[in-house]
Amino acid sequence: MEKIKLGISSCLLGENVRYDGRHKLDRFLKDTLGEYVEYVSVCPEVECGLGVPRESMHLEGDPNSLFLITTRTRQDMTQRMVKWARKRVTQLEKEALCGFIFKSDSPSSGMERIKIYNENRMPVKKGVGIFAGIFIAYFPLLPVEDEGRLHDPVLRENFIERIFALKRWREVLKKKENRGNLVDFHTKHKLLILAHSPRHYQMMGKLVAGQKSISLPELNRQYQALLLESLQLKTTPKKNTNVLQHMMGYLKEQLSIGEKKELLKIINHYRLGYIPLVVPVTLISHYVRKYDQPYLREQIYLNPHPLELQLRNHV
Repeated sequence: MEKIKLGISSCLLGENVRYDGRHKLDRFLKDTLGEYVEYVSVCPEVECGLGVPRESMHLEGDPNSLFLITTRTRQDMTQRMVKWARKRVTQLEKEALCGFIFKSDSPSSGMERIKIYNENRMPVKKGVGIFAGIFIAYFPLLPVEDEGRLHDPVLRENFIERIFALKRWREVLKKKENRGNLVDFHTKHKLLILAHSPRHYQMMGKLVAGQKSISLPELNRQYQALLLESLQLKTTPKKNTNVLQHMMGYLKEQLSIGEKKELLKIINHYRLGYIPLVVPVTLISHYVRKYDQPYLREQIYLNPHPLELQLRNHV
């Protein structure tokens, strides 16, 4: 699979584009995740014509009517930023991005809890950056995060799992139109979807089962929407435990009594929070290889992203 294309705030790659002429380099994003992705760098302030360094800005108004104002000279930069952002998202559509990583706390690029100052200069953390808001509205189901939230192991694993899944789906869409390609993709992703949303698992199963009554383009559109909706929902120890027990069921005829006891103990230790998800997944992967279980061998749930990222070591 070719590299995943992601949008990212330029300062997170070490580019000196912030208002003070500095950067906010994130080593994990640039060096570790960067091994697997191709970044499309975006700096709203610089790209809309503001210099480096420049006067700092903040948001004023209320969440439904935001204004981007310079903090010292009080120039209103709202329309300048909005005009640029609306044009930029149409350009980014051609890049076929699988996601975007925004700069947290930025009045242009922050995706949540950005300070909005009222007439008394008192801030409330209820805003969304001007560019981030326009981007998210234009690409409502595309995976997005900010680098601050990505310090949370659960959110990091969820975001990266989503971008890899979307990339795999896009690879299916590149192939010659064939309903069998969708069935194959869904079969391999069933347990991954179940770990995120049992409800979507059922809905997508019904959609695929009744696919012959829908045109292929419409089927792909509906399936993609449900796929991205499902993966937006976070996995939990309870949902993962359900999937692990489900997988164990496929091995019940092959596992010895001792192996069953060991696997049940490991799954229960994960459920109680004593060990990370990587432990039961590694053990099940071992049994899948040992007994050559054909259905589980193809399940993306066991390898949703590169092992080198060590994402399941912390969830």
